[in-house]
Amino acid sequence: MSQFEIIQKEIGPMENFVYLIGDKQTKKAAIVDPGWDAEAISKMAHDAGYSITDILVSHTHFDHVNALGDLLKKLDATVHVHKSEAPYLKSAQGNIKPSESGDVLELGSTKIRFIHTPGHTPGSQCFHVDDNLISGDTLFINGCGRCDLPGGNPEEMYESLHNKLMKLKDTTTLYPGHNYAATKTSTISKEKENNPFMLKESLEDFLRLRMGL
Repeated sequence: MSQFEIIQKEIGPMENFVYLIGDKQTKKAAIVDPGWDAEAISKMAHDAGYSITDILVSHTHFDHVNALGDLLKKLDATVHVHKSEAPYLKSAQGNIKPSESGDVLELGSTKIRFIHTPGHTPGSQCFHVDDNLISGDTLFINGCGRCDLPGGNPEEMYESLHNKLMKLKDTTTLYPGHNYAATKTSTISKEKENNPFMLKESLEDFLRLRMGL
């Protein structure tokens, strides 16, 4: 039996997924990407019997952090955001612990590894716990994040997908940042088979598909 659980909840008008990673033994929890509704996020943890000790930010776009300030008014949690985007979270400066790729958060006996995956934004990061990946806006089911917004970089997105995420175990369960597909989860194996952005083996082919070049 797993020592942790992942709870997925869709919140807000942009179909954001907010996640709770809970350590069953200590009942400590980390919230991933607190968007839109601090009350709903607090209730998600309370109803499952967890105390929120940490907040993980995949990237600092508004829809992924716009409930962060209100959430921190309710609790004192450590906010983990990649060091390159930490200055943008003005409402959380006293709680921020800047992260780097390879950092590990120990939540009781549950270990959450941070993977820096720039491309959508310079500080985009994914969270790898056992055989599960919470991917923010880097990897979607049959898609990937936009690279044409400020700070986006399609070459970095290609590297993040093909040289980092594709090297995870095929059995890894994928939890995306938005509910954009017919299913709410996938696997790395399925994405290798079906995701057009994972199928493009060369950078040139990837750029043509992602950016229309």
